[in-house]
Formats: sequence, C-alpha cells, structure tokens
Amino acid sequence: MEDIQTILVADDDKEIVRVLSRLLELEGYRAIPAYNGMEALERLMEETIHLILLDVMMPRLDGLSTLMEVRRKKNIPVIILSAKTEESDKVLGLSMGADDYVAKPFQTAELMARIRSQLRRYMTLGDVNRQESRDSRICTGGLILDLNGKELFVDGEKVKLTATEYKITEFLMHHLGQVFSAEEIYSSVWNEEAYAVENTVMVHIRRIREKIEIDTKNPKYLKVVWG
Repeated sequence: MEDIQTILVADDDKEIVRVLSRLLELEGYRAIPAYNGMEALERLMEETIHLILLDVMMPRLDGLSTLMEVRRKKNIPVIILSAKTEESDKVLGLSMGADDYVAKPFQTAELMARIRSQLRRYMTLGDVNRQESRDSRICTGGLILDLNGKELFVDGEKVKLTATEYKITEFLMHHLGQVFSAEEIYSSVWNEEAYAVENTVMVHIRRIREKIEIDTKNPKYLKVVWG
C-alpha cells in the first residue's frame, strides 16, 4: 500500500491550522500541526515530513527564520502562506528557499493543486529506483547531473538543491544551449499554466546560479538573455 504523505501545517492561527488539516486529511494526506516556528522545527525532527505549509508571522520564531533553519537540514518542499501580498515579500520568501508562495486569503482548490504539484516533483526527485535513459548523466564543463541519483556535481563537489531547483536544472541541462522564457520554464517544470511567473522563476534561477557559479556576475553555465 502506498505510504501516506505527511504535511506539516505551521501557523499561529489555530482555526487556519484546523481547517487546513481537515482539508488535507480529506485529500488523503496526514497533517501535523505546529503553532510557532520552534514547534515546527521540533515536529520536523520528530516526524518524516514531505511538505511544509509555513506562515510568516508566527511567535517564538517567525516563518522566514524557520525557513532558514529548515533549509539547513532538509530539502523538502516549503509553501509559504502569508497575508503579505506585495511582490517584494514573495521574492524575499522564494529567495530564502521557499518553493512556492501563496497569499492569504487563498482558494483551497488552488492551494491543493500547488501542494500536489510540489509533492509530485519532490517524490519524483526522491525515487532513485525509477527508470532512466541509458545515459544516466548529463555533463557540460564542470557540471555533472546524475539522473539516477538525482544529484548535481560542480567540479566534483556535490551541490545541495531543493526539488524545484533540481527540476529546473534538469530541464535546462536536457536542453543545453537553448534559450527559454520564464513562462516556458515554469510550464515545463511546474506543469501549470504560466501567468505572471517571471519573478518566481528568476528567484529560483538566481539561487541555482549562486550554487553553481564561481562568479555570479559573469556566469559560465546559467545566463539570462534579456529582450
């Protein structure tokens, strides 16, 4: 029988946690509540968590600080839920390692679709037994993408990527030398219709560049073409 995926719901609003937990359970997930950042980190260490829904404004440890701690330990998908709707807030959350950012109030159908998308990407990344093509590696310069192990190496050193960062890297390395718009990358990696997604994609691109380039101002592997 397929294992039930576990989602950590971290929000200081107990009613939101209750409603989200119920919705997740109806969708077949296991929901674990946390009401502040410290409690969220404790649950992360105690349980096998597959995805985190993370509020920004929480006591004891705020959401962004919690996100930084999560990223030091895990590469699991993190979706930020926040009443802050400015584009700069979204960019900040993504820059700090979130995989997605959903503004409150949100449509539950959209949130569930985003959860399914992130889990699909994460579980595919973690499935090292799935069949690959005969050539299980893609190489260019000092970059080696191991398709079987789902790992990226730069000059022989393993680079830690989130599931979203890996899927973007895999897509681009499967199409070496080609130029794609932010919308094309989003549609291919997220498997969703692209609408006003440029900032979302570019934040992930910047994070990947910071991990693989020696000089991010003069990138060797990952370049942006404007116009």
